[in-house]
Amino acid sequence: MTKSQMNKAWWNTIPLTEMSRGQWESVCDHCGKCCLIKLEDEADGQVYYTDIVCDLFNNEDCHCNDYWNRETLVPSCIRLTQNNLDQIHWMPPSCAYRRLQDQQGLPQWHHLISNDKKTIHHQGYSVKDKTIFEKTIKHNEDFEEHVVEWPLIEEKNKNQT
Repeated sequence: MTKSQMNKAWWNTIPLTEMSRGQWESVCDHCGKCCLIKLEDEADGQVYYTDIVCDLFNNEDCHCNDYWNRETLVPSCIRLTQNNLDQIHWMPPSCAYRRLQDQQGLPQWHHLISNDKKTIHHQGYSVKDKTIFEKTIKHNEDFEEHVVEWPLIEEKNKNQT
């Protein structure tokens, strides 16, 4: 990264808690992993990812089709904010917010680094084309049948290359 690029790297100098709404929103890498339905074991608190996404999910760009109304339309949707990031323990290690909070910086595939919002999809770090919609689950089908490990394993494997 050149010196001029580093000066533009405001995300490295502005704490998450002090970012404007626009800056906060632009940090999102649009991986879609937060839109995966997760199951939590009530006994031990372990969180399991599924390959199931909310019916508002847009698989083409890994955005919500009704972002500003999502919490009303899907009451179980949790809006990530500067104030609740610490409490949302299930965010994957690849999440841009989590990475900045943990002072790991943004990865090369992040659109603020690559200048291309499709890089995350081309590099395989998003959920694009790996999911099914909640509405396609049959009434007798169990969500536990859709538990997957790739949202976390993929990150570990790619870090080693």
